[in-house]
Amino acid sequence: MSERPNGLTYAGAGVDIDAGAALVEAIKPLARATRRPGADAALGGFGALFDLKAAGYEDALLVTTTDGVGTKLKIAIETGLHDTVGIDLVAMCANDLLAQGAEPLLFLDYFATGRLEVATATRVVAGIAEGCRLAGAALVGGETAEMPGMYQDGDYDLAGFCLGAVERAGVLPRLEAQRPGDLMIALASSGPHSNGYSLIRGVVERSGLAWSDAAPFQGGSTLAQALMTPTRIYVSSVLPLARAGRIKGAAHITGGGLIDNPPRALADGLAARFDWGAWTAPPVFQWLQETGGVSEAELRRAFNCGVGFLLIVGPKQAEEVLGALLAAGETAFVCGEVGRV
Repeated sequence: MSERPNGLTYAGAGVDIDAGAALVEAIKPLARATRRPGADAALGGFGALFDLKAAGYEDALLVTTTDGVGTKLKIAIETGLHDTVGIDLVAMCANDLLAQGAEPLLFLDYFATGRLEVATATRVVAGIAEGCRLAGAALVGGETAEMPGMYQDGDYDLAGFCLGAVERAGVLPRLEAQRPGDLMIALASSGPHSNGYSLIRGVVERSGLAWSDAAPFQGGSTLAQALMTPTRIYVSSVLPLARAGRIKGAAHITGGGLIDNPPRALADGLAARFDWGAWTAPPVFQWLQETGGVSEAELRRAFNCGVGFLLIVGPKQAEEVLGALLAAGETAFVCGEVGRV
């Protein structure tokens, strides 16, 4: 093939194929560390295989989720705190699978940027690999898209895709088993998780604080560090209870907060009755409410208010479930009950 003088090149147009190859080599050890039964988590092929039989499934249904991190990424980009947004990305997908009673098996990511900075991307993917480790999923691949003109230098966006499985008899919610008087058990969040950050950024702007200033609600942390606390992943503590048939329903408290998410786990004719005095929301939420003049109704719909995951259990199983969650290291408590609409 002949060379053309003054010819255009892909690199000259802003896409560095060599940088992409360097990133793949940098993250291969991270992916290998997430191997699990059914998947070897090797990168480089055109697709990934999973052996459900090797993972112990007999009559499995596949469950899929996809999500992103939202404008929490803006804080990461503006402050250089890139190490935990990958955990957030996995958590948003894996916890959604868990709400169906499913075990996360495979994870893939999409990383899009204007100009690939290998060091930054490697830090992000290291967080994704850590999230996969916490969720028990194999990081089997993804896509890195370098798109000059679409993003400003330094900007990037993330999307995650997770495949899970659940035995047919274990799918949640078990709507036919739910009754008025069932209890709601809350698993504490680590903060706002990955939702409401457009509102959070507005409150920060109103406060006049810089990201590097001390967090008014969390000692020993800058404002950015406190707000970048990663989303909790609840798989290891909740999945055994789901498999044991102790749970009638589950909700991942994401966008829509404690208003819009619980109904997704409940049968028609039933409603969540929260005891709002059963817990004290973490200080970050009080700061957001007071500094931003956020109403109580808006707070409960925009944020998790300290409840990252919600379980529906029968009254006779509540003590056992609470004990198991506490033993697994969760902060868990009864936060209300199920009533009729």
